[in-house]
Amino acid sequence: MKVIFLEDVKGQGKKGDMKEVSEGYARNYLLPRKLATAATTDNLNTLRQRERAKAAQLAADKAKAEANAKALESAVVKITAKAGSAGKLFGAVTSKEISDALKAQHGIEIDSKKIVQAEPIKSYGSYEVKCRFGFEVSGTIHLIVTEEK
Repeated sequence: MKVIFLEDVKGQGKKGDMKEVSEGYARNYLLPRKLATAATTDNLNTLRQRERAKAAQLAADKAKAEANAKALESAVVKITAKAGSAGKLFGAVTSKEISDALKAQHGIEIDSKKIVQAEPIKSYGSYEVKCRFGFEVSGTIHLIVTEEK
């Protein structure tokens, strides 16, 4: 009996695979536990539609990541922070602060988890911070930390 796996089944197949299994195994184990469904034409069409939708979503996400990386090239983010007399910041500039400032100043929305800081920013100055969007797409955020008055 041909079945389409709805979940990963160890030793049998992964989610979305279509495979020939014994009829008893399918009827008594896979189908009642909703681990697989019979490979009918309707189920095959549904599977193909899901695959197409998933591919379209991945393409849209990659296009958005590339657009964000391109938008970062010309964007300069300015952050103000308090510091002591030696010019050392009280605390550090976090990736959350960078993300919020980027959204407020340029309208570019980036998850703070995608911003990669090699070392904490603890003083005034100009910095370049890497941002990894996934899909092998990365960008650079140009950051200027100034004194809060």
